[in-house]
Amino acid sequence: MAAWFWLPSPRAWSGFLLAMAAVALAGLAFGRGGRAGRALAIFALAAAFGCGLVWGKAAWSGGGERLARPEVVRFAGAIERVEPLPAREAVRLLLRPAAGAGLPARVRVTIPEDKAPAGLLPGAEVALRARLVPPPSAAVPGAYDYAAVAWFQGIGATGRALEPVRLIAPAPSGGPAQWLADARILLTRHILTQLPGGRGGVAAALITGDMGAVTEADNQAFRNSGLAHLLSVSGLHLTAAVGATMLIVLRLLSLSPWLALRAPLLLISAGIGAATGIAYTLLTGAEVPTVRSLIAALVVLGGMALGREAMTLRLVAAGALLCVLIWPDAAAGPSFQLSFAAILSIVAFHELGWTRRTFEAREESVLRARTRELVALLLTGLVVEAGLAPIAIFHFHRAGLYGAAANIVAIPLTTFVIMPAEALALLFDLVGLGAPLWWLTGKALGVLLGIAHHVGGLPGAVTFVPTMSRAAFALTMAGGLWLALWRTRVRLFGLIAMAAGLAMTLGASPPDIFITGDGRHLAVRGEDGHIALLRERTGDYVRNTLSELSGRDGDEAVTLDQWPGARCNLDACAATLIRDGRPWHLLATRSAYRIDRAMMEPACAAADIVASDRRLPGWCRPRWLKADRDLLERTGGIAIHLRRSTIDSVVGLEGDHPWAMIARPDPPASAWRKEGD
Repeated sequence: MAAWFWLPSPRAWSGFLLAMAAVALAGLAFGRGGRAGRALAIFALAAAFGCGLVWGKAAWSGGGERLARPEVVRFAGAIERVEPLPAREAVRLLLRPAAGAGLPARVRVTIPEDKAPAGLLPGAEVALRARLVPPPSAAVPGAYDYAAVAWFQGIGATGRALEPVRLIAPAPSGGPAQWLADARILLTRHILTQLPGGRGGVAAALITGDMGAVTEADNQAFRNSGLAHLLSVSGLHLTAAVGATMLIVLRLLSLSPWLALRAPLLLISAGIGAATGIAYTLLTGAEVPTVRSLIAALVVLGGMALGREAMTLRLVAAGALLCVLIWPDAAAGPSFQLSFAAILSIVAFHELGWTRRTFEAREESVLRARTRELVALLLTGLVVEAGLAPIAIFHFHRAGLYGAAANIVAIPLTTFVIMPAEALALLFDLVGLGAPLWWLTGKALGVLLGIAHHVGGLPGAVTFVPTMSRAAFALTMAGGLWLALWRTRVRLFGLIAMAAGLAMTLGASPPDIFITGDGRHLAVRGEDGHIALLRERTGDYVRNTLSELSGRDGDEAVTLDQWPGARCNLDACAATLIRDGRPWHLLATRSAYRIDRAMMEPACAAADIVASDRRLPGWCRPRWLKADRDLLERTGGIAIHLRRSTIDSVVGLEGDHPWAMIARPDPPASAWRKEGD
């Protein structure tokens, strides 16, 4: 599956399938029936099957129709999903437009609260006027590519409502799906009523999975402190719900001596725990990460029912296999990778002989036992952080330093205090006695938020890593898997691959210039790593994206007007960058006004690189690259490495995958020239 995302075209995918078939035949033919030959053949066949499976899903379930260009349209449609966003004073709808609207099968629209009527529930029909755009590709190479996510979700357009939305038909009453959707929305509103502000947003996220009320400041603090996993209903939450249910049921049933002696109480409690996990998953919206965690939990419960050890590498592998068979596209996403890397790290670490001998329960004093448990928790946290770091660096260009220490306090606090107190508060609210428990929940959430903000704000809490190539990521992850899965000393060979990936990452230099696909935004990276942006009015998303890809915090970015030696006016900026002793002259436009040819032509001729969000005339001839609208429509956003005189593009990374929306004939020969031409 990873190979399909990495390789660029159907020809390459077909070649991979043929190569894996050849390897499988070679393993069977020359392995002489031995174990190594069979293992090689099974691996090759599994790789071929995975590539074919994700290729098939992309062709079958991909977005179908895609909006070709931005449009302002008036249409009617049925609501499939409602996502309240109180922190942004908006609500997000997933709509299925009515037949004949001339729109894609699914459209995602954000509606400001003042334009949203009551009764926006799944199944209702609405009429609205909105500005729709195609799902955006990555702004620059290495940035988040929503177009790929939208393709597999069948979303062909996104946008924002321009006028108040009109409710045409209310949601039909009845049905389990409708009841669950209504219950989730009402439960979120009730929690926000009991705990207003940031604490309520986190409380709602823990119970219903609705993160719309979590403020951006709190969200950033959780990310910087390594606690972001607490906000997404996943393994931790399912484990708490299922584990608590099993414990309570087992204890209650054990009160009966007759049942304790005659009934399989562990099996009964596991069954009730599984039912609780399924109900909790449905209540939280059955998002893919939650369903993945549920599958893994059910596999563990099934192993317990069969009398197997609860947590082994085989059970982790079985859970991962089931998930990628259902959602093959998830294998390339950070959510899947982070979830299973974490559990794989934990299980592999605790299966080590040294770990078992050191941390197994024994007869000793309470102080020594608690100390041993604390050390085990700290070491486990460090192992998990090490396992997750390459994934966080590759996808988010950052790695946390204090996550292990923060999780030592935050995970027990969330699992044993916050979630039980909140669940009991909701239960006692049925009889109007939940106020004391809401007070306790609020205080515990205040401690959790305090930890997140304090740890996330410490100096060096987040290390920005500007670039990690696909090859370095593949080496690091392959080495980590090798290290985790083998049981003999041959596992140590995985350290070689991990070290090679780390060396490639540390030795890589980030791009010197980023230009977004629309040409409006540009970032220049100085020798000291600080960056300057072309426009002062740059949105937070673009600012943070360009900063993180350059290895800096978005708050540190300045504008080119403040760049040493840069010359700017309202229409354009000129700057000089020195790389290995060579000066590179950059010219970028930043207004829509006409610039006189008598001024612009010599400026173009003196520049090595010209960037613009407009189409520049043929007489504008820079020495090396003209990144105007004509070129950027073919390449998407670009990243320029001056020392190597190379250019990376979004289109180059997307290849011929079906969500690559940009029409990309070969760029005109005049777009760039070799040195000396």
